[in-house]
This record gives sequence, structure tokens and C-alpha cells, in this order.
Amino acid sequence: MKQDILTGVALRYNAVYLDIKREQIDWSSEMSPVVAAFVRRLRENGFSVTEELLHALNGVEAGTLANITLVIDKVLGVDLNWAPLVKGWQVPTGESRLDHIITFFANIDDRHLGMQGDTLPCGHFIPEGTFPLERYNGCPFCGKPFKTAGYVYKGQGSKLKQLRLFCEDDMLAVFRSLLESSTPLDATQQESLRQLLYVYGLPDGVSIEMKETAMIAVKTLTANGKDDEAGKLMKTPADILRFLWYEKTGMVKIIEPKTLIKHARRLNSHICDVEDKSESAAATMKDNLKLKYGRKDCQRVARWLNGLHLSAEQACENMNAKRGMWVRMIHALRLGEYSRRKGYEHLAEILDLFYKQTYTTWQGQLENARYHRDADTLLAMLQERPGLFARSLFATMLRFGADKTLDAFRQVADRLPSRLLLSLGNAADNYFDAKQVRLAKPIIGGTVQVPAHKLLALYNKEELAEMVRKVNNIYRQTMLRRFAAMPAPGKTVYIDSQLFNIPVSVGDRSTTIQDTSCALMGTRFPVEGDAVRLFLQWGKGLPAQHMDMDLSCRIALPEEKVEECAYFNLTCTGAKHSGDVRSIPDMVGTAEYIELSIPDLQKAGAKYVTFTCNAYSRGALTPNLVVGWMDSAFPMKVSEEDGVAYDPSCVQHAVRISESNLSKGLVFGVLDVGKREIIWLEMPFTRQTVKGLSSSSVEALLKQLQGKLSVGELLKMKAEAQQMSIVPSPDGADECYTYEWALNAAEVSRLLSFSK
Repeated sequence: MKQDILTGVALRYNAVYLDIKREQIDWSSEMSPVVAAFVRRLRENGFSVTEELLHALNGVEAGTLANITLVIDKVLGVDLNWAPLVKGWQVPTGESRLDHIITFFANIDDRHLGMQGDTLPCGHFIPEGTFPLERYNGCPFCGKPFKTAGYVYKGQGSKLKQLRLFCEDDMLAVFRSLLESSTPLDATQQESLRQLLYVYGLPDGVSIEMKETAMIAVKTLTANGKDDEAGKLMKTPADILRFLWYEKTGMVKIIEPKTLIKHARRLNSHICDVEDKSESAAATMKDNLKLKYGRKDCQRVARWLNGLHLSAEQACENMNAKRGMWVRMIHALRLGEYSRRKGYEHLAEILDLFYKQTYTTWQGQLENARYHRDADTLLAMLQERPGLFARSLFATMLRFGADKTLDAFRQVADRLPSRLLLSLGNAADNYFDAKQVRLAKPIIGGTVQVPAHKLLALYNKEELAEMVRKVNNIYRQTMLRRFAAMPAPGKTVYIDSQLFNIPVSVGDRSTTIQDTSCALMGTRFPVEGDAVRLFLQWGKGLPAQHMDMDLSCRIALPEEKVEECAYFNLTCTGAKHSGDVRSIPDMVGTAEYIELSIPDLQKAGAKYVTFTCNAYSRGALTPNLVVGWMDSAFPMKVSEEDGVAYDPSCVQHAVRISESNLSKGLVFGVLDVGKREIIWLEMPFTRQTVKGLSSSSVEALLKQLQGKLSVGELLKMKAEAQQMSIVPSPDGADECYTYEWALNAAEVSRLLSFSK
């Protein structure tokens, strides 16, 4: 079990975990037949190995290599069903809307209107002259598959991903870096942390800075009966509430119940049949959120609250923001009963003050100063909380003046984490542009457009440009001071030119899981061949049922023309769809593909192709849904027998939807046809099909990513601060930063953590 878990985690870091020590490696060893077979299997899946890993493999038992192979195959999904609805789908079936209309009326009448045809296992009658049944793996009318495939193609990829060696020390270093990260963990890192906590438990002497990371650690401690140790990580009532919510819902962000109920109703609002599915979904969510706690849980929370090193006033102020949720929690956890017991005097004091509401809140005083335009009081209060100051900096500059605000902010800038400083630098250009639409991602999924601040109209272009310059100067000077304080290992550094095209993804935390990489959002992947193949696989581990997920793309053509390749339009300019599957077979799932032809798109003058997946069925995108794209300089096969077109060696990027997903749709990539590059995006949206996608939102996100500080620029800033010379070649450089290094998001996060 340990080997399997650590193999899966290591693969995300482009590595293979082996339970050996580096000093045990025999560098004079020759490759054994078993190792040669293992390396061949890796190559079939698109991987190569470093020299160090190759020699280390020679000291590993054959059984261990076999288990590693099985784990990698499972991660890559080679044991799943990759057969789509149409066989040899690169040749269109010729089906039309008329075929669906004729079949619909033929199935209304049991006599089938006197037509000749075939009745399929799903019960639908297909009239002659409509769908060519010999081309389908299932019913072309209802999208139910009858045939599955137990194989995938292998070894067609033209570019191999190199795997390195991970020993125990490497894994523990990753584990500690995740726990001590000063930036929020994305979904992939959170998944890795949970798995490593299961294997290792919580190490001694670790300092956890992020509240969300602490919640994951607390759940591990409480599961092992270490409530008192977990209590040490609870600094405020908000921490306790966050853990209770995480334990209840699996969400590390606190989302109020009424918001989740409203969201469940909206996700299901398009279903219109006899039963009101929308209200049913809302009632189910409401029932799932009911609070039921045993005595052990109640006593644990009572001890935690009673042991807080905060005064009753401070605790109540902290609880005030979520007062409604706390009222419910206090009742469900019987805290009033525990507060009357001996030894719980501090809890009694907190509850008494909380219900009397005789305390004042810092936020209320701040709003009062803002309402009365008391700039001195407002700025002094914001200096007490630098994080909030940073988040409200731009609006405060517009309301109270840039110079006065920035003078106050400059005094606390050194106390801010690097991620907030970079966020300011990334956002300044867009925020102070009166014509620029900004994007916001609500915590319940989707993306909304935010209009420009009204006060921008009071300033001219020169004044706004000066504000941007001053903000950038503060964040740049602060970062330079931090980098200068870091130890420099040498005098020269190599920075790959491709790193200047990868934005530092601060503020764009990924909510999907990457099982074979950790790429940053905004990363550009060069297209090697003339074809890009999108894929969607869903239904793994679920019983056979109706579950309709859709793979689509939108093609932007000249003169603002748009074409969509989706279930309702299987063939369009430069794109072919494999058919609309609306039901899943038992346990192994099903698949859809879209093939994009770069030459055809270039000939048509296409600018962008946007990749999307949607949940047509009620509810959000299903967990364990995998979506991504393949690319190879060599031709990629499509089976004429069953339509299988998946090859793990050709996969350029893939993500898996996590359990906490609340979105109905996802934009997961944009193909820049002219540059032959794919930009990985993660933009959730709430519509049922690709037709509901806002093109302006996608364009705004692309512009937002382009305006962000790149990884290369961050490293160049580091080199400047440490007085290191940038050299044109990695040979002999004291520090070397390559494109492969940047694809590991944890490495960039570690760079930000070091520059606190």
C-alpha cells in the first residue's frame, strides 16, 4: 500500500519512488532483462528514465517493478473503457437532425408507423435509411453504449517525459514543503498531502502557515485520536469552524449552507419532468448539511474553544463574521451544556458575551472610518492587518489618494507574503484600466465579469498610469529585498527562454487534480504534429446509468464567425467529434473525442479554438472525470473496429475533476492556431452546453494571464537581487531553471515561500 501511494505521488513530480538510499546505487551495474522490460513499458506510456534512476532500478525486485507498472497504468487509465459511440469516427457517419426526428416519431408508435428497421437492446427502434447502425458501438438515438474496449494504443508519442529517482528523503522533503508552504495548496497538492499524511502521519516540529493546510492535518490527527495535538493548530474560533465544515463537506473553504442549497437548485434547474428535480436536489443538499454530532465530537470542540488563547471579546469578534453558522453549531454541539461544567469557564465567558452581543468588531470600526472619510484612522487600522490592506489597496487609493495610501502601505509591505505582493503587481494594470473587464471566481464555481470601479472615471489616463507605476515599484523593491536576503549558491544562472511564457499562477489556484504533472495555469504547450486530439473519460467506478457529460470546442473564425464542434454538430471546420454518449457502462466509464486538424484550421483562418467539457445531466461535473488533449509529431491511430483513439504516450496534459467540484462546465484549454500552442486554462462556467460560454470571459482571462509576471521574469528579478549573471546555456551554470522545472508547480511555490 505504501509503495503504491508513494508511486502515485512521485509521478506528479515526474519521478519514480524507490525505497532505497542513494548510496546503495551501483553505478557499474548493467541493465537486467527485467529492468529492460520495465523501461520498455514506461516508454510505451510516454516516459524515459534518467541514468540515476536506471541504475537504481537494477537493485529493485521484479515484484516491485511489476507493482509500479500497475500503478502507472492505473493512473494513466489504460484499464478503462476508451471506446466512443462511433467506430472509426474520423469518417463522418452522415447522421442529421432529420434522422433523430424520424426516429423520435417512430418510437412514439409501437407499430413504428409501418417502417422497417431494428430494435436495439436499449429498446429504441431505428428505422431503415436513418442511422448507419454498423458504424455505432451503441444506440445513436439515446447515446447508450453496448460495447466496451479493453485496450488502448501505446507508443505513438513523439516526445518522452523523463522520470527521475525519488528516495525516502526526497518524498519527505516534498511532504514537509507542502505542510510548510506559505502559499495556498491547489487541489493536486492537497491530494498529495492527504496521501502523504496517511503514510507518514504528522511529523514533529513542522510549522503550518496556511489555515487550509492545517485543516487537512487536523483531520489526520483527530482520526488517530490526537485531539489535544490537533487543538494546538486551532488558533481562533474560525479555525474550529473551518475544520467542522471540512469534516462535514470535504471543503476547506467555508461556504454557508444557504449558498450551497441555492447552488444545488440552480445546477438542476434545467430538468423539467414530472418530479421537480431542482427542488429535490436542494432538499437533498439541505438534508446532507444537517448537523449531527456525538458526545465525543461535542467534547472535543468544547475543549478546543475553552483552550483558546484569546479573550472572550477577541473570540466573539472572530465568530461574528459567521454568526448564523455559529448559532447552529453551538446548538448542535451542545456547547451550552459543556459551558456549565467545571473547568470550562472560558467557554462560558465566550458564549455569554456572544449571545449578549456587547462586543465591538474591528471590521465595524473600519467601516465607520471609511463611511466618515477618516483617512488617518482608516489607514492606521489597515496597517494592523497588512493582508486586508493589500486586498483593499487599489480601492483605497482611488478613494483616499494614491500617495497617502501607498506611503502607509509601504511601511507594512515587508510583512506581506510574496503571493500577495505578486498579486498586486499582476492585477494593477487591469484594475486601473477603466475599459478593462475583470474576472472573479465565486467559491461555488463559475466565472463572473466584474465591471471597472466607478471612481476610475475621476482620474485621467496619466494619473492611472502613475498609480500602476507606483504599485509596481513597491512590490518590485520589496521582492528584490527578499531575494537579496536569500543565500546565493553561485554566481551564474541559466533561465530557459520558455519560462518567460509561463505566468506565476498566484491567485489562480487550480481545483482540478493533475496525476502526471503539476503544470501552472497559463502554461503554453507547443503543438508538435498536425493534429490535436481532445479526450473526455468519465464514469470510472460507477454502476451503469444515465450520465451525460459533453466534450466540445468553439472555433473563432475571421469576421467574428464562430463554429462549435459538439454533440449537436459532430463535424465542422477543422474538427470531428466521436459521437454523443449519454449513458455509462458498468464501472469502466466511457469516452468522447474531438480531433482538430491544424492545417484545416489555418486554411480557414481560425484564430483560437477553446476546449470545454460540460455536465448536460443534472448536477455538476462528475468526480473522476478526466479531460485533456493528445499531440504527437507522428500520426495517431483511430480504431475502425471500435473507435478507440487514446494513447497515454501522446497525452500532453490531462486533469481530473476532484470531489469538491461545484461547476457545471470547464474551459480547460485554448489552441492558438497561428502560434501552434495550447494554453492550459481552468475557467469554470455554469452553463449546460458550450453555447452558454462567454467568449469575452475567455478573452479576459487570456489577457489577465498575459499581463501576469512570468516565471522567467521572477527568476530574472532573483538573479538581479543576488547579483548573479544570466548565462545562455545550462552547461556549467551554478543554478539551472528549465522548462521541465517550471512544469512542477511545487518548485515555483517553493521559490515564493523562500522569498517571504
